[in-house]
Amino acid sequence: LFVKMAQVLFILYEHASGYALFRVKEFEEVSVLQSQVEKCVTDLSKFQSVVKLVAFSPFKSGTNALDNINSVSEGLVHEDLQIFLESNVPKASKKQKITLGVADAKIGAAITEELKIQCSQTGAAPEIIREWYSYHFPELVKIVNDNYLYAKAAKYIGNRKEFTEEKVEELEEIVMDSGKARAIYDASRSSMGMDISPIDLINIESFASKVISLAEYRKSLAEYLRNKMKQVAPNLATLIGEQVGARLIAHAGSLTNLAKYPASTVQILGAEKALFRALKTKGNTPKYGLIFHSTFIGRAGAKNKGRISRYLANKCSIASRIDCFTEFPTNVFGEHLKQQVEDRLKFYETGDAPAKNVDVMKIAVEEASEVQTKLAKKEKKKKKKEKRKSDAMNDTMETTQEMDTTQEEDEPPKKKKKKKKSQEEEAPEAETSMDVESSAKKLKKKKKKKQKDSSDSD
Repeated sequence: LFVKMAQVLFILYEHASGYALFRVKEFEEVSVLQSQVEKCVTDLSKFQSVVKLVAFSPFKSGTNALDNINSVSEGLVHEDLQIFLESNVPKASKKQKITLGVADAKIGAAITEELKIQCSQTGAAPEIIREWYSYHFPELVKIVNDNYLYAKAAKYIGNRKEFTEEKVEELEEIVMDSGKARAIYDASRSSMGMDISPIDLINIESFASKVISLAEYRKSLAEYLRNKMKQVAPNLATLIGEQVGARLIAHAGSLTNLAKYPASTVQILGAEKALFRALKTKGNTPKYGLIFHSTFIGRAGAKNKGRISRYLANKCSIASRIDCFTEFPTNVFGEHLKQQVEDRLKFYETGDAPAKNVDVMKIAVEEASEVQTKLAKKEKKKKKKEKRKSDAMNDTMETTQEMDTTQEEDEPPKKKKKKKKSQEEEAPEAETSMDVESSAKKLKKKKKKKQKDSSDSD
């Protein structure tokens, strides 16, 4: 039997007065959104329901506090921190996995190296750039709220004292608002922030460039997911959205597995832990799982959340089956199913009776058949074009081969003619050379005879 390990998360908090260790209580990750997390942190009663204080170790003196904080900033484990963690953090076992959440990656790596405690920095991302750059330019946070635009603006501005009016136009392109760019320039002239050293500015720029690259990668990944869901499951994507649909497919394992699931399983997909806990304790079972992230459940009232989640799960199972088993995937059924969910929400609010499912599906089938015929015609045209291109390529290949064969047949006699011509040209040259040699021999003989005649006369 496979036993799933229980994961316990502790959080280390470094304060000026001492070290604090918190334990995160068990809660469902499905129903945790960013806005709810922020509200939970600001409200003390809600924060106590999620996080529990395990231990607190105050610093002995001011010098001791300074030594500890310096070692933490340098990424070193102080003796006090080592004793505090060894005495309060339990050791991991086969049935229980212990993770320690830290704010800095360096101190996390040092703790895992020395104390063999697994550290994590994931979850809500620490706003390091905002914290660092706010010491130098605190007014920028109120003007620019978006993390991506804030990182780009902080990287471009750099030292606020060197930010001139000439750079406002380029800053306007980054922020995409002329009023905000002018407000940033005016705030930089009268800012209450402290001066910044060049080394700190280099660190801020490097962090900002990393945040910008990660944000751009996230955008490209979202675009890839959108295009992929249009190809794989267009009806499910139009009904519940690309991200929630992709999560459902990933949790099920594949689109075929999701199509095999009944609507009741799709409804609680992602909340298995709460389901088994409710079955053990004989309590209320969860009303929704991953489909909680859809906009329909958020728009429904408190009384109707369970009803609309059940209805939405039914439509999601239908959409996944249509996407899985159709030859030509279209989003026609997804649009009609989405409209049905909208009508159901109106029915819960106002009492207006929605259209019957049979009538809606008839219209959807007719529209889908028309779209499928159009797609079939397009595919036929594409195939014809491909055939024409392939035939043209074959014709060109055949003509080139014929030309090559004719050239090969014509080339050998041409070479022979050239040889004959060269031989004919060489023959008169040889004859002329022979004539010259014979004439030279005759002249030599005549000279010898003259010499003999002259000697005889003497």
